[in-house]
Amino acid sequence: MPFTGGIALTATSALGVSLLAAGPVTAAAAPPARTAAAPQQVALVSAQAKVSQARKAKQKQRAANAVSYAYKQIGDPYRYGGTGPGSWDCSGLAGGSWRKAGVKLPRTTTQIYKAVKHKVSWKGAVKGDLLFFYSGKSHMGVYVGNGYMIHAPSSGKRVKKIKLNGYYKRNFSGAVRPGY
Repeated sequence: MPFTGGIALTATSALGVSLLAAGPVTAAAAPPARTAAAPQQVALVSAQAKVSQARKAKQKQRAANAVSYAYKQIGDPYRYGGTGPGSWDCSGLAGGSWRKAGVKLPRTTTQIYKAVKHKVSWKGAVKGDLLFFYSGKSHMGVYVGNGYMIHAPSSGKRVKKIKLNGYYKRNFSGAVRPGY
């Protein structure tokens, strides 16, 4: 005689995730059979991987464009609040470079750091990443690869490419990867 009137826990599996569900007991039931992923599910996962690869490729191209633009600004004078063309401050240079690459960024260093969700480490930096320095993230530059960045240093100076030495590593406070 089947038992009725209690609570039974049943396990189900969907897309490789086990779920536990409670429901009234009416009869002893065999657990559901595990089935192979439906062709539609496999196609969906494959399509997501392609989209992800496409997004990565698009971001990499945008980063190359941003770096190329930053190189063209070397020698321009620093001007506090400068957003170019012709004179820049550090966040203006970074924002202008990425704007030329098709990505709009906020105006200041702290706003940019907060707005760009893809954070990266010092060792994980790649061309186009934006590097931030000092505790308040008050300075930034565009990483151009091989241990160098382009930045607008300070009043009286010009946009330049510099080697990221121990000083910058000691004062590093974060990095972001725009363009996703």
